[in-house]
Amino acid sequence: MKMSLEYYYNMPRKIKEIIRDLVKAGFCDRGGKGSHKNFRHPKGINITISGKPGEDAKPYQEKTLKLALKEASK
Repeated sequence: MKMSLEYYYNMPRKIKEIIRDLVKAGFCDRGGKGSHKNFRHPKGINITISGKPGEDAKPYQEKTLKLALKEASK
């Protein structure tokens, strides 16, 4: 079975990619409990990401990431 390129472009990102974006934006990993990781930006912005690094990111996690990065860039 041949996969179309559209399939590859619409694949969800992984949790590790979200974490990479947060660290790149200046967020510090404060640890967490279980599969949760807490991040804090020097401007006082907090975000919690749940899931193992290899799992697909959920749409709400992408939305939360986008809002946190927007706040951090102000």
